[in-house]
Amino acid sequence: MTKKILLVCGAGASSGFMAASARKAAKKKGLNYEIKARSEAELSKTLSEYDLLLIAPHLKYMLDEVKEIGAGAGISFDVIPQRVYGALDGQGLIEFIQKRLEEEESV
Repeated sequence: MTKKILLVCGAGASSGFMAASARKAAKKKGLNYEIKARSEAELSKTLSEYDLLLIAPHLKYMLDEVKEIGAGAGISFDVIPQRVYGALDGQGLIEFIQKRLEEEESV
């Protein structure tokens, strides 16, 4: 089953680069992840289609809003670690996603 992950940043540009790097890393590991990027303005439009919402670290101030939107859509969420996002570390993001999805499945 494909896991769908949405990355969100201010305008969708840097999260787009992050998503591309993560897709390459997921493909190398043979993981069935669909990773997309959107701007914060598009945050609530198609949220219910995803399994996990990850916001860029510079949007951490939106965490209360994201929590409310995520709860309403029944989706898990988190903030991408700064060290991963700043380095566009696709492998690091995949490891973070795997950990978050495992935590969700164990609940």
